[in-house]
Amino acid sequence: MNKQKILLVEDEEVLAMVIKETLERFNFDVVVSFNGVEGWTRFIYEKPDCCIIDIMLPRKDGISLVSDIRKVNLHVPIILLTSRVRTEDVLKGLTAGADDYIKKPFSLEELILRVKGLLRRSDIHTAAETLSLAEDMTIGRYSLNYSRQELTCAGKIYNLSEKEADLLKLLMEYKNNLLDRHTALIKIWGDDNIFNSRSMDVYVTRIRKYLADDATVQIINIRSKGYKLIG
Repeated sequence: MNKQKILLVEDEEVLAMVIKETLERFNFDVVVSFNGVEGWTRFIYEKPDCCIIDIMLPRKDGISLVSDIRKVNLHVPIILLTSRVRTEDVLKGLTAGADDYIKKPFSLEELILRVKGLLRRSDIHTAAETLSLAEDMTIGRYSLNYSRQELTCAGKIYNLSEKEADLLKLLMEYKNNLLDRHTALIKIWGDDNIFNSRSMDVYVTRIRKYLADDATVQIINIRSKGYKLIG
């Protein structure tokens, strides 16, 4: 059984190491970052199952980091660590997308219980989401079977590449709403550099060709912002 991965973003190195060692004793795989910018990079490339983030971080504060994570992942459990006692600071973190918070100083036993509780809820959600992927997504006359990477229309079947299926699924999830370029690039390519941006434009052109059989379905380019799939 694979270990569940925890991203810990904490600039107090001694505390970070104590938390890391404790989590590892409970069979978690722990990735540690000491500032918000590094934490964001680690989140993108490590794809953790849970995040523990201190509010007060150098280079990028914890609330900003939580907000960025929620732009690309709505479901990963996030626990905030805070030494602040003002209610408004905690509310800012929860509003940004954190699931829970714990105030310093805290017992490691309490932290472990909260991590396990959030991961149980996340596992239930993931199972439900996996089941939903077996169902077709539809728009206009089209039906997308994401797990098989197949797009069908009036009996015609288009076999999609992995990236085409990923992008079309994301467009369908945002149907009739703006899909921000940055969000799409981070979710699918993991980086919003110029090369990936141009690559995404190529994939959008391909998908437009697949959707040409139904004039009511269109991908609209919102200049400098992103794309909108309407239908």
